Amino acid sequence: MKFNILTLFPKYFETFKTQSIIAKAIALGHIEINIIDFRKFSREKHHKVDDTVYGGGDGMLLQVEPIDLALQTVPNSYKILVSPQGRVFNQKIAHELAKHDEITLICGHYEGFDERILNFVDEEMSIGDYILTGGELPAMIITEAIARLKPGVLKKGSHQNESFENEGLLDYPQYTKPADYKGYKVPEVLLSGDHKKILEWRKQEAYKKTLKNRKDIIERINNEN
Repeated sequence: MKFNILTLFPKYFETFKTQSIIAKAIALGHIEINIIDFRKFSREKHHKVDDTVYGGGDGMLLQVEPIDLALQTVPNSYKILVSPQGRVFNQKIAHELAKHDEITLICGHYEGFDERILNFVDEEMSIGDYILTGGELPAMIITEAIARLKPGVLKKGSHQNESFENEGLLDYPQYTKPADYKGYKVPEVLLSGDHKKILEWRKQEAYKKTLKNRKDIIERINNEN
């Protein structure tokens, strides 16, 4: 799978591409990450990519032309404008996007985008209801969430019991040695060796944790049913 990332700050991605799961996935050929500096597509003096807002207003907007020209170099990709105004990204959407062979993520900066850029993309996408300086961090988050679903990136089945995967619930509590730490003990059922009881306990605990921390997920599941 190929990821194209349009950005004004290519160096942001140097560490991202050379560490942990992403680095291994690239080395094994499971994914490719192509960083595109769309400033290079500016036709203006000094490679300017932003300008003042028509109608007045604070800040500078990214111009449509440099981004359009950069997108023309990746014509066969699914194009996503990273924006706080977009569809909120989640694990279900990660699975949906993982079906594509090539995805392009456009990182914003400054005050925002010229609205006409929406004519050249497939959708806008947000990682949550808050504002960041630019779209680089959201692009990394979206890329990693999708990449780890591709075959070979993780050990087979590794992600299937994680939060949001098992019926949409949060992950169940997990423990490792020692079995007793300062009086805080590992639940007896996990030491029993009875896999049927362990499985049932994990299902119950996943539901309880989700109910405690994310009631909205329980409500959504109930509405869907």
